[in-house]
Amino acid sequence: MAELQDFDLVNEFRAGNESAFNKIVQKYQNKIYWHARRLLGNHMDADEVTQEVLIVLYKKLHTFNFQSSLFTWIFRIVSTRSLNHLRKGKLRKVFFIDDDDEEKKFRKDENIVRDIENREKLEKLDRVLNKLAIKQKEVFILRNFEGLSYDEISNITGRSVGGLKANYFHAIKKVTELMNEKG
Repeated sequence: MAELQDFDLVNEFRAGNESAFNKIVQKYQNKIYWHARRLLGNHMDADEVTQEVLIVLYKKLHTFNFQSSLFTWIFRIVSTRSLNHLRKGKLRKVFFIDDDDEEKKFRKDENIVRDIENREKLEKLDRVLNKLAIKQKEVFILRNFEGLSYDEISNITGRSVGGLKANYFHAIKKVTELMNEKG
């Protein structure tokens, strides 16, 4: 049986089919978590935001008007919740590895020297990204880690493509400059 499209799932949920919501959650939960994780930097905060987003989705899905894709609408909610979390000062790091599963994956690599170098680079990138303005950090993460276009980011953030490009330019410039610094 072919997977139902988002449109069909939303309409089924609106008609009272709870399993349609479960299918939406199955489809998007990992994407929600990892987007929040990249913005927030740790499992606990990302897990908290993921749960908040799923509750919002459940309560607000009946208001979704299909003027954007469901993916875009969900990412807008994740970004907003994550940035609100950031503003409250609940962040620690962007790439802090604190999951046992991630540690196991990290340890499977054959070359321990490369593992250490990669971790050091991630830790340095973490420190660099934390020095960026929130808007620059968000567009950098959405472009580089989510692979989104400026139009998609504009739909998610509600900011102009021109403004996003300017933020991205400044983010790239600062990241490159700080990553090339010694120490």
